[in-house]
Amino acid sequence: MKKILLLSVMLLVGVMTYAQQALWGGAPVVSPEIHDDNTVTFRLKAPKAVKVQVTGDFLPTQKITTPFGEFDGPGVADLKEGKDGVWEYTTPEPLAPELYSYSFIVDDLKMMDPANVYMIRDVATVTNVFLIGGGRADLYKVNDVPHGTVSRIWYNSPTLKKERRLTVYTPAGYETSGKRYPVFYLLHGMGGDEEAWIALGRTSQILDNLIAQGKAEPMIVVMTNGNASQEAAPGESQDGFKAPSMNLPQTMEGSFETAFPDVVKFIDKTYRTKTNKRNRAIAGLSMGGYHSLHISKQYPDMFNYVGLFSAAIMPDKKVQSPIYDDFDQKLKTQFAKKPALYWIGIGKTDFLYQANTEYRKLLDERGYKYTYYESEGGHIWRNWRIYLTEFAPLLFK
Repeated sequence: MKKILLLSVMLLVGVMTYAQQALWGGAPVVSPEIHDDNTVTFRLKAPKAVKVQVTGDFLPTQKITTPFGEFDGPGVADLKEGKDGVWEYTTPEPLAPELYSYSFIVDDLKMMDPANVYMIRDVATVTNVFLIGGGRADLYKVNDVPHGTVSRIWYNSPTLKKERRLTVYTPAGYETSGKRYPVFYLLHGMGGDEEAWIALGRTSQILDNLIAQGKAEPMIVVMTNGNASQEAAPGESQDGFKAPSMNLPQTMEGSFETAFPDVVKFIDKTYRTKTNKRNRAIAGLSMGGYHSLHISKQYPDMFNYVGLFSAAIMPDKKVQSPIYDDFDQKLKTQFAKKPALYWIGIGKTDFLYQANTEYRKLLDERGYKYTYYESEGGHIWRNWRIYLTEFAPLLFK
C-alpha cells in the first residue's frame, strides 16, 4: 500500500512538473541574473537562432537620428551560445545603481526577454526592466515605508470640450488625515501620456521614499495628459487600442496651456488642496517642460515653483497662439512676482542643451533668478528621474 501511495505521489509530482514546463515553455532560464558584485547576466534559450544580441541603456550609448532630433540611443552587445541552445551575455563591469531597460534582438527581430515579466511602455516601445539598488536608485524601489495612493480619475475640460483622464498621487495618510495638501503638477514629454511619469518616472516610489525620509513635504502630485487631442493614454479611451504615436495634433500649439486652468479647478474642487500660489508647483520634461514654461508665465499667479526638465523652449515659428504672444512681457510679469523657485535641469549631451543655454542667457541678462542643474547624458528617463529627486525636496518649504 505504501509503495502504491509513494508511486502515486511521484507520478503526481512528475505530472505537475511537466505541466509547469508545458505552461512556461520548458525548464526556466534565469534572466536577468543580478550578481552580488552588480554585474548582470542575460540569457535566452534560442537553439535555432543564428545571432542573438541584447540592447539596453546599461550599454554605452549610440547616436540615433530622428525627425525630432539626435538622441542618445541604447547600445548593443552580442550573446554567446552555450549548452542546450542557451545564449548568454554578462556585463564586463558592475552596473551602477539605476533602473535599466533592455530587450533582445534575435536574427534582427527585436523581442522581449521571456524570462522577465517586468516591462514598461515608452510611447510605442516596450522594454524589459530591472533595478540595481543603492544610492539614488533606492528611491526608485518599493521600500518599507508608508505608501501613497495612485488613482486614475476623469475630469471634464470645458475648454477642450471633452472628458479627460489624470493620474493622481496622494501621499500616505491622505484618506484619514483631514488635512489640506500642496499640489505638484508633473507633465510628460512628447508621445507620453498620464501614465509616463508613474511608470517610467517611478513617481510614487520616489515621493513615498522622500516623504518618509523627511526630505519632501507630503504633497498631491497630478500627472496630466499633455496631448490635447486625447482623452487618455492609448488603450484607455474611446479610441480603443490605437497605436501610440509621437505625431499627435494639439501638443505644442497652445491648446493644452489654454485649457490648463480646467485641471487646476477640478483638482481644487475634488481634493483637499491648499488653493493658492504658494502651494502649487509645476514641472515637466521636454514637451512637458515647454508646457510648464508657458503655463507658468501665462498664469503668473498660479504657480510659485516651476521646473523645466530638458525643456523645449520656444514654439515653432509657424505656430500662432495668444499663449505665445508677448513672451518678454509675460516673463517680466512672472519674475516680478518673485517665484519661490525657477529650476532648470539639462543633460550635457541633450539635443536641447543649446536651446536651454540660450534661454538661461536671456534670464541672466534680465536678472531673473533661477537654479540650474546639469547632469551627464542626454534626453533620457535616467536624467528625468534624477531631476524629480532633486526638485521635489525643494517644494513648499
